[in-house]
Amino acid sequence: MKSRSGGYMDQRLKQRVEQYLKSSNRQYVDVSEMAADLQRQYRLDYGRRNKTAFRIQVEKVHTVICNESGLSPMEDKHLAKRARIKEDDGEDSSVLSDSTDSEEEISENEITNHMNNSLMSLYCKGNPENGAALMEQSTSSPNPASQKGSSAEGSSRSTPHQSTTTVSAGGWFIDKTGRKDQENILIDLCEEPASPAANKEGDLSVLEHDKNPLEPEKKPPKRKKNEKRKVLREKEMKGVDADIEQSIMGKKARTKLPELQQSPVKFEDVGGNEETLRELCKLLIHVRHPEMYQQLGVVPPRGFLLHGPPGCGKTLLAQAVAGEMDLPILKASAPELVSGISGESEQKLRELFEQVVSSAPCILFIDEIDAIAPKREVASKDMERRIVAQLLTCMDDLNSVHASAQVVIIGATNRPDSLDPALRRAGRFDREICLGIPDEEARLKILRTLCRKLKLSADFDYTQLARLTPGYVGADLMALCREAAMTAVNRVLLQQPKTSTECQDATDVHDDQVELEQLLSLLRNSKSLSEEQLNNLCIVMDDFKESLARVQPSAKREGFATVPDVTWDDIGALQDIREELTMAILAPVRHPEHFKSLGLSAPAGVLLAGPPGCGKTLLAKAVANESGLNFISVKGPELLNMYVGESEKAVRQLFQRGKNSAPCVIFFDEVDALCPRRSDHESGASVRVVNQLLTEMDGLETRRQVFILAATNRPDIIDPAVLRPGRLDKMLYVGLPPPQDRHAILITITKGGTRPQLDEDVNLEEIAHDERCDCFTGADLSALVREASVNALRAQLISHAAPTGHTFTSGFKIRVSRQNFEEAFMKVRPSVSRKERLMYETLQQSVRR
Repeated sequence: MKSRSGGYMDQRLKQRVEQYLKSSNRQYVDVSEMAADLQRQYRLDYGRRNKTAFRIQVEKVHTVICNESGLSPMEDKHLAKRARIKEDDGEDSSVLSDSTDSEEEISENEITNHMNNSLMSLYCKGNPENGAALMEQSTSSPNPASQKGSSAEGSSRSTPHQSTTTVSAGGWFIDKTGRKDQENILIDLCEEPASPAANKEGDLSVLEHDKNPLEPEKKPPKRKKNEKRKVLREKEMKGVDADIEQSIMGKKARTKLPELQQSPVKFEDVGGNEETLRELCKLLIHVRHPEMYQQLGVVPPRGFLLHGPPGCGKTLLAQAVAGEMDLPILKASAPELVSGISGESEQKLRELFEQVVSSAPCILFIDEIDAIAPKREVASKDMERRIVAQLLTCMDDLNSVHASAQVVIIGATNRPDSLDPALRRAGRFDREICLGIPDEEARLKILRTLCRKLKLSADFDYTQLARLTPGYVGADLMALCREAAMTAVNRVLLQQPKTSTECQDATDVHDDQVELEQLLSLLRNSKSLSEEQLNNLCIVMDDFKESLARVQPSAKREGFATVPDVTWDDIGALQDIREELTMAILAPVRHPEHFKSLGLSAPAGVLLAGPPGCGKTLLAKAVANESGLNFISVKGPELLNMYVGESEKAVRQLFQRGKNSAPCVIFFDEVDALCPRRSDHESGASVRVVNQLLTEMDGLETRRQVFILAATNRPDIIDPAVLRPGRLDKMLYVGLPPPQDRHAILITITKGGTRPQLDEDVNLEEIAHDERCDCFTGADLSALVREASVNALRAQLISHAAPTGHTFTSGFKIRVSRQNFEEAFMKVRPSVSRKERLMYETLQQSVRR
């Protein structure tokens, strides 16, 4: 079908638009909303079309439908606004319609009269003299001669057969044909209607001119249909106005500034941060005693920045400052200050600081400040740069315009390196306070603070629990207490008889069903628990130990591992290496006063060198576990990046994490890949990484209680600058185990012959002294025991195979025999050859010298 504009129209789309207009039950329809609804409703036909192109097509179809119904979209839009203003001012729109002899003519011309009257009043308001003359001309007696005169004057200024402009009682029209029997086109000169008073005066003057005193007064025609139509339209416009008002109020509610609050948190609710609290109290003196700084003529410190890993207590510390000093706090989340409208974000910041100054003395706390103050050189949008500049200006105004205001600005972030450097200078955020991962002593104080209101057993050991939670921040310890409470509830309410290990595997399914039935009966029973059950309910140490496996510390979620469950008992032999590591790492942590009295400083780093599979990594994990230190494991190649500067940045971030987590052990595995020997002709990424690593190991900043452990099996290719005193100054050789150490390793691997179960003919000492184990490392011995266990399982499966398959009784045990070890010797080969053994023996002699 060809439309009036000359293009072809989609009949199916036209039918769907008509159906949508009928089903919407609204007279005024938003074309964009209608196009979106049609795309969603008919996804197969219009889902892949461009939204803008489809909206234009829908708008054309809607225009054709409106023209066919006798109402243009322009008139529809203007009438909607006109009806809203009429409804607000209480005007009677029926007065503005012209009198005609028939009801049909009134209903057809009413909309045009409304719009023309508003345009006429607007024109009269702009030029009263011309407007009055035009109104007299247009409202004169309806004599054809006078109309010809006016048209003649218009034709004298234009060529024949051109469109002329005439003025009627309703407004301005363009006559395209020059004949009054043709349809005229209305020009909407202004979307906004004139004031109601002007409309009313203009309409009344028109009505007065229309009256002829010589003619008898005619009765007004009936307007029942027109009045019904107006009532329906007024009801619909009331609903539209209510929706608009509700959306405006909702937007105002969303953009409302935060309110002042009183914090119930005190310093006693913050555990393990006494040094930080002491430093904060020094920065807050001017809030209570501003006269001291005024007497000295110095501007007081305006703010400080709290940074550290998530969950370390930044928000809690800010609330404790406000609660302890009994000051109102204004908490503003940084993402809430960002707006999509240009200039609105800066306006929110200005209003926020004005509110703070007017409410002084008070505290402004901006959480996640890195969201609104990133580095401007890497900002992707101009809006981010403007927000940073506005924040800097507002903070500077506190020192100049509002110098006497008792205001403290506290910012919090876990990404301090992403903040703009201008924000971190003196006069803005004067101090930066790092809240790192708490050590054992701090964890002990935090646990005592968190467990004040918990019902614990009488013999509860806080010290042991603090030692078992390395890498846990305050939020992790709180989650641990909650998980322990849930474990205690399950233990008391779901008491089950403990079964032996032998029959436990056969009854696991039955126990799960019993536990599910008990849980369902407990949930269905709404009766309160008895006093006897509540009296027996308390949290014991075993509940915390069981909950440790279910609570993952934040340090591990951030990407670096905490202390694993490796102890000295899991390491066989290597007694001399253990003693050296104890004196190098454990002694400075456990007895710092002795080192201080002797003037000794802890060794900067220890290098474990030796063949692969001898337990270098296992030693590092056991040391960290035994000392209770935080543990960061770094594989050498994972720090390397193909982009320039990224590898050096990764090294800086690694040492920064170590400082925040102090006391901490940073373990570099395969350090030869990270620090190869530099040459004169090389200038690649590896050289820059070595330089950055050397700078971090003994740079200008001291590494307090950050110990470095490194492991390699190629110490000859490591850069010599890394091995000098002050860096990796102690090298320990972890070589191939002798027969006595092999025996100790086999006992450790088999748990004393209990896992796996060894037969009576198996002698671990004979296996350790066997010549075939001459070059075996600890990893080779572990592979030997595993292969012997697999051989024992295979033999038992073949001998006890049933016709229907492999089945065993619940109490069946598999034992590893001497024959299984003999078969394992045929498959397991040593990982170090005799030639390589000679090379490592030479290395051992050089280390000893």
